[in-house]
Amino acid sequence: MRQRILNIFIALDQLAYVLLTLGAGHPDETLSARCYRAHRDGNIMGKLFMPLIDLLFFWQGPGHCKNAYIKEFERKNYPDEYRKGTPIFEPRRAKP
Repeated sequence: MRQRILNIFIALDQLAYVLLTLGAGHPDETLSARCYRAHRDGNIMGKLFMPLIDLLFFWQGPGHCKNAYIKEFERKNYPDEYRKGTPIFEPRRAKP
């Protein structure tokens, strides 16, 4: 149940990012990860919003936006099948 709730929050985060950028944002990237990239690159959006988002998610520990950026690279929000990097074209059979 906890994972399902987390999935909903991640989906809302990604939707918010795409809506805020009027469709220009990457649909699989979270707002937190994007704010980290913007901050790293010296963009005003990152300088303004990354500290606010980090403060908002203080209970997750320091560096929320940076951690979100790292999770994007680790594909933490992907199904296991996608993380392996090899497409499966045959149907999976249930284990007896």
